[in-house]
Amino acid sequence: MAFSKDFLWGGAVAGNQYEGGFQEGGRGLSTLDVLTGGGYRKPRMVTYRTKEGIYGESPVDSSMTGKIPQGAVGCIRPDTFYPSHMATDFYHHYKEDIALFAEMGFNCFRMSVSWSRICPNGMYEINEEGLKFYDQVFDELLQYGIEPVVTINHFEMPLYLADHLDGWSSREVIDYFVFYARTVLERYKDKVKYWMTFNEINVLSGWCQLGIHKNDPQTLYQAHHHIFVASAKVVELGHEINPDFKIGMMAAVIPSYPMTCRPEDVMEAVRFNRAREFYMDVQVKGYYPSYKLKEFEREHVRIHMEPGDLEIIQKGTVDFIGFSYYMSTVSTTDPDAEQTEGNQFMAFKNPYLKTSDWGWTVDPLGLRIVLSQIYDRYHVPLFIVENGLGANDEIETDGSVIDDYRIAYLRDHIMAMKQAVELDGVEVMGYTPWGCIDIVSAGTGEMKKRYGFIYVERYDDGTGDFSRRKKRSFDWYRKVIASNGEDLSDCN
Repeated sequence: MAFSKDFLWGGAVAGNQYEGGFQEGGRGLSTLDVLTGGGYRKPRMVTYRTKEGIYGESPVDSSMTGKIPQGAVGCIRPDTFYPSHMATDFYHHYKEDIALFAEMGFNCFRMSVSWSRICPNGMYEINEEGLKFYDQVFDELLQYGIEPVVTINHFEMPLYLADHLDGWSSREVIDYFVFYARTVLERYKDKVKYWMTFNEINVLSGWCQLGIHKNDPQTLYQAHHHIFVASAKVVELGHEINPDFKIGMMAAVIPSYPMTCRPEDVMEAVRFNRAREFYMDVQVKGYYPSYKLKEFEREHVRIHMEPGDLEIIQKGTVDFIGFSYYMSTVSTTDPDAEQTEGNQFMAFKNPYLKTSDWGWTVDPLGLRIVLSQIYDRYHVPLFIVENGLGANDEIETDGSVIDDYRIAYLRDHIMAMKQAVELDGVEVMGYTPWGCIDIVSAGTGEMKKRYGFIYVERYDDGTGDFSRRKKRSFDWYRKVIASNGEDLSDCN
């Protein structure tokens, strides 16, 4: 068999897209709480208020960058719908949902902890009620034999730190983050074994994700340096708290092929892929690679480092690489090449591959390719913590949801993962498809774009009773897990 007997099968979500309860239980506001809904080719908006008390809004681009003017603060407008405020309401449905996950056979569940639920303003105040909520969630998971896989920071940050410290551009935020991380690592040291520090670290940008008001290279890379230091400190701290912890990084993996065999296109693909590899090089190898230092020289980026920063980064390397994989792209120097949508960015269309309803390239073989490439480069265990198909699922007249297209997508990707293990010798820890239950789309703010095995009665106009129903893929994935990935046949 391809997969080890302790292979981790489950699903993945993010708190800001699933949890809801945005101001219940003492939780403070985060940057993503002021992010409106959107739609396909309709941007989400950040709502803010200026010093003069004037309301404004700013579009969020495909990379979720988002901007608000210097001096303005994020705010919630009473006449505006914010889909994340209730999301699909895990806060009140966690027992029901976890029971459904157990019925599918999950032995792990990837989720995030909300920084502002633990430390409402992001600083040194601890909200005990927030800690108790996650205690209850972890206890419920463990009751069913499901290992929590916890992302400590999934895109958002406390609104207070963005408004008053300019987010991760401030060195102070390192200490606040480490305090928050220490709080959860110590609290859950006997309940959570698998951790990741930052979600998709290589795409973090702008006000929504970083709390920064400028997104120029100098500000952006200075913020990323602070994140590298914070992550490394947390990795080392976590290993001190519990030596059995497995603490990883997490990156968005979108491989790029040269559009042609023209050397210029090949070099463009090298450049594109390095933009991802840089973050893995720092967090796995423990140093800034030379190609990035040369880029800093060309762009006149000068990272301010405190004495000892590089030693901290070197000591705080991760145990494994978690990554998302949805699609691939191509690289070209042709200014007229056709573009298509992508995960956090615009991509170029590959003439040999199909795209999803939302324009994302579907490339199962690309998963095997990147698994082999990443493992050959870093020689650490890999964990596919996001993979899935966003689609417009419909409820049939008999109440069923027939999502055979999702089954086909996941089957082909699991087969590619299986081949990477069996044929290429890649060490893969586990597989957690994204949005295992319907959640709010991060990129578009929609409920219409659904990923889950479980349909949630929640819609883009804010209606719906939050009831849950199984899709056809629910029984199919249960069969896959029960066979440890051996039975990928269609579900009849």
